[in-house]
Amino acid sequence: MKDQVASFLLAVQFLTRLPIPGWLAYTEARMAGSAAYYPLVGVLVGALCSAVFWGASLLFPPLVSIILAIAAGLLLTGAFHEDGLADTFDGIGGGHTRESALEIMRDSRLGTYGTLALVAALGLKAAILTDLPSHLLLYAFPAAHGLSRLSSVITIATSRYVRTEGTGKPVSQGISLRGLLIAGITAAAILLTWIYLLPAAPMLLGLAGLTIGHVAMRAFFEFKLNGYTGDTLGAVQQASEIGFYLGLLAWL
Repeated sequence: MKDQVASFLLAVQFLTRLPIPGWLAYTEARMAGSAAYYPLVGVLVGALCSAVFWGASLLFPPLVSIILAIAAGLLLTGAFHEDGLADTFDGIGGGHTRESALEIMRDSRLGTYGTLALVAALGLKAAILTDLPSHLLLYAFPAAHGLSRLSSVITIATSRYVRTEGTGKPVSQGISLRGLLIAGITAAAILLTWIYLLPAAPMLLGLAGLTIGHVAMRAFFEFKLNGYTGDTLGAVQQASEIGFYLGLLAWL
């Protein structure tokens, strides 16, 4: 149990800017096990976005409230996944070979492809969420953030890490069956909570959109890289999150 708590806290530290207790002892095994808690950390990030949206909506119009909620998520995570999305597009768009793509993705500078991907992703989120009912948004944020991080976990479980070092190195050996079970239980809790409180149809379409986003993004980078990196995990998360929102919008 102590190792599981430590793995959860390491997942919080890895995916967000939140501080963790100083007594926590880092081990490679605990860090490798942290991937099991990515969806749960996503739920926490999404819950904060919902809280900011709810509070802002008491004073401001929907679009402003949504932008503030998105900004809160960016602040909490340090734009960790968005940075991965930008680097992925820079590398795949600008690299003619696998090696050159990986080298471009390592460069901290933002290029044309990455900039366009970021603008498109943030613009799409704001545009989609503005058209969703407020009561649905309060549940959409935690569900989208949690399930889209499960999408990244699935990539870890079904693909291979292509670098010798980098942000994805701690989980480069894949994820254990117990880790997949923990991540799956979190996802199941998200689904059951949604179905208990809201109609099932938007969730089904949201899952369909998330799946399309997951598959499309992996096809985009795996064809050239023949695997994944830490940056592409962020790209998968972003594509899956946007796909989920698009599915909700399609329900309307």
